[in-house]
Amino acid sequence: MTARDLAQMIFFTLVLRPFMTLFIGLRVRGREHLPATGPFIIIANHSSHLDTASLLSLFPLRRLRKIRPVAAADYFERNRFVSAVSRICFNILPIARKGLTPETNPLPRMEAALQAGDSLIIFPEGTRGSGTDISKFHSGAAHLIEKCPDVPVLPVYLVNMGRSLPKGEWIPVPFFCEVRIGPAQKMSGNRREITAALETAVRQLREGL
Repeated sequence: MTARDLAQMIFFTLVLRPFMTLFIGLRVRGREHLPATGPFIIIANHSSHLDTASLLSLFPLRRLRKIRPVAAADYFERNRFVSAVSRICFNILPIARKGLTPETNPLPRMEAALQAGDSLIIFPEGTRGSGTDISKFHSGAAHLIEKCPDVPVLPVYLVNMGRSLPKGEWIPVPFFCEVRIGPAQKMSGNRREITAALETAVRQLREGL
């Protein structure tokens, strides 16, 4: 165990989990679908900075170092402090969103992480939405799944995160939030078909199916 792993475990034990349980009142449906081992890919809607925190809080402390939220490098590495918090506390996998070149293409980095045994959290909407609806999914996650078809995909719908901490705000308000987890599945087809299947799976959880 590294010093960074220990710091992350302390942060989750003393800060994040009590906050999510006592302040947010986080509820979980479908916890039995969480994979016991990795690698796997979580696909979820995105409306708040609480999204990543809520998903990571579902797992035992010992597994946190192998679960990596895919995050925009231009936002989460915009200064040294934000970069340190993002990497140490949340173990992000920073990827470029602009000016992509063969060297900065995010797909090889994500594929390498899966091959190394890490699991990924991906928000296919690409950015935080209003929380009132799900935006059209981008195809990047489907491209990754095409390359790694044996990695199970876990659809998740996050409820009310955007109401507790909406985009543009920094102080959360108490609001009962929920994580709805669907069964893990392996997807096949072309990129368009996989993208549509991912969005449908998350929307079905939104409707409580």
